[in-house]
Amino acid sequence: MTGALDFFGLYLPWLMPLAGAALLALALVRRLLAWAGAYRWIWHPALFDMAMYVLLLWTLSAVSPMIFLSRT
Repeated sequence: MTGALDFFGLYLPWLMPLAGAALLALALVRRLLAWAGAYRWIWHPALFDMAMYVLLLWTLSAVSPMIFLSRT
């Protein structure tokens, strides 16, 4: 995806809304993992959270062209 997102006259790179969506998804995943008690088994929770954020952002950036470009 190239170009910029026009948000009420403010041009944003396409990665910015995807990064925000990945951050919201990470908050949900962190809550679910904390509720399930998975953080007791994770050696470095901050490192795990960062890796999970990168994976979520990569997944959203890989899937978004399929979603937004298929509407032609």
